Amino acid sequence: MQTINYENETSFGNLELLAKQVVEGFITGLHKSPFHGFSVEFAEHRQYNNGDNVKNIDWKLFAKTDKLYSKRFEEETNLRCQFVIDVSSSMYFPEPKDNKLTFSIEAVAALMYLLKRQRDAFGLSLFTDEIVLNSPAKSTTVHQKYLFTQLEDLLQKPKINAQTNLSEALHQVAELIHKRSLVVIFSDLFNTQTNAEKTDELFDALQHLKFNKHEVVVFNVVDKLKEVDFAFENRPYQFIDMETGDAIKVHTNQVKENYTAAVSSYRQEIALKCAQYKIDLIDADINRGFFPILQAYLIKRQKLG
Repeated sequence: MQTINYENETSFGNLELLAKQVVEGFITGLHKSPFHGFSVEFAEHRQYNNGDNVKNIDWKLFAKTDKLYSKRFEEETNLRCQFVIDVSSSMYFPEPKDNKLTFSIEAVAALMYLLKRQRDAFGLSLFTDEIVLNSPAKSTTVHQKYLFTQLEDLLQKPKINAQTNLSEALHQVAELIHKRSLVVIFSDLFNTQTNAEKTDELFDALQHLKFNKHEVVVFNVVDKLKEVDFAFENRPYQFIDMETGDAIKVHTNQVKENYTAAVSSYRQEIALKCAQYKIDLIDADINRGFFPILQAYLIKRQKLG
């Protein structure tokens, strides 16, 4: 597997160049495309005529009716992919640049470039506590450049005190996508309020996407060192909520055990539910860089395909 270091190569206006370089790196490790159009789906029966493909004969129906009918299928379509990015203030952690949002944007740009090479359609939805941008899936160069511009703007204009409502945003996305799609979500999965009720609401929203027959992939983007392992020095800190601006002063050793236990339980619950709903969950630690995480996922997806 080729190893490429893309750290600190993103400068404003260079997102397309970065995406191109990254995708060329991916291609060397892939033997075939990791993305495919959805399988053909049954549409209706029609009377069998001489010369029709016998593979499409419905023999169970023949046994019941003593008549030959062929199954007609919808034609296989190119892939439609909707990228959904959490742009609430918590995604700008850790400040100022190499944060969760930068990771997500660079990964999405690379995937868009890869899909464009395949002539597949891709759209973009951005959300905080509601959808702030929704672009339908298209496959044109003009569309790609428009979305790259939107992504670059996010890097330059941080959102201050923008809160998250994951479930509401995902319900909106489910209603806005009218054709079966691959929905790829980038989020830290932290709500402004994370409790049992909010967790249930998140799973309801994910089920909404699955009920609408979308394939769902979730990149859980976190700074594992700080947000999961709580690796701070053993001294007093002032922690500021990036979404609300609320501040609290605590000594790390007084809260670390309870904090890590709560985060671990929440992440385990998410992993369990995603497995039950057949949602692909990728643990995306920004300290590893987006390239190895994305490459490993694409190679895994290619093998499964």
